[in-house]
Amino acid sequence: MSDTDFLVFYLCVLATILACRCVPLLALKGRELSPRVSEALSLIPPAAFAALVANDLFDPTVGLSWQPIAAAALVVVVARRTSSLIWCALVGMGAYALLALVP
Repeated sequence: MSDTDFLVFYLCVLATILACRCVPLLALKGRELSPRVSEALSLIPPAAFAALVANDLFDPTVGLSWQPIAAAALVVVVARRTSSLIWCALVGMGAYALLALVP
């Protein structure tokens, strides 16, 4: 790829990113969103997090492994009891590390 091709590609990507991220912010500035739109937008962060977790739990190259699922189940229990993100992260990392030692 030549320098000119790279520059054209970079500028196209930059323009697309700016259009997709900045134009909606500027267009909606100062406007009140409807409750349905606000509710729909509030579902984006949990859905993105669930996609990241599902990607780590079910790795198609490795296959279905019980260690990540067991660690996730333990994290669900801790999340229900404590509602603390830090405890969930600590228990999840510790459980995954300990379960990785089991053959």
